[in-house]
Amino acid sequence: MRLVLVRHPEVAIAPGICYGRSDISLKAPPTTGADRIAARVAALCAITGTRARSVRLYASPLVRCADVASALAAQWGGPLAIDSDLAELDFGRWELRPWDSIDRDALDAWAADLEHGRPHGGESVAMVGQRVERWLARASAQGAGTLVAITHAGVMRVAAARLLGEPIAESLRRPLEFEGVCCFARRTPSDRADGAANVGDWALTHWNGEDVGAPAGGERDG
Repeated sequence: MRLVLVRHPEVAIAPGICYGRSDISLKAPPTTGADRIAARVAALCAITGTRARSVRLYASPLVRCADVASALAAQWGGPLAIDSDLAELDFGRWELRPWDSIDRDALDAWAADLEHGRPHGGESVAMVGQRVERWLARASAQGAGTLVAITHAGVMRVAAARLLGEPIAESLRRPLEFEGVCCFARRTPSDRADGAANVGDWALTHWNGEDVGAPAGGERDG
């Protein structure tokens, strides 16, 4: 099984604004982003033609993801499932405020406990992690194949931390641009037996479109 996580295209909001659960529209037409995402996914994962129609496509309900995912589903000719567990982290009182207007002590408190801190009154990283794990369990139960999710940077970073068994701070160090594509492959038991660097059920093969190495034993059909 393969998991492909894609960050939504650029949104129509001024730089430096905190937006998570706020429903911000795309800067360009959804079809423009869908065309670029389809090309990136095809290049990295060879998902084209009949293979594209067999992909299970998911998206966050926020319009910056759902709109481009709808255009992508029309292009691929397959179904689309909108799932609220793929929505971005809720920043609570910080939503739609300039980052530089937020109290420095509150930001420092959050940075000191990224996993569980929620000084904004919204969600913690741990809460987002629970959502991501819940979605992946449901999606994986549908059988082997390729899952593609159009989602958000926060969700993708939390997913990487959970799948790779690493601290969220490690995931935050990796660059992740708009329309960035990240791919994971499910590891076989033999891949995990020697205590390789990426311990767990999943291995990272591409981050932000860059090849970071494939699992030695390939994918598992389940």
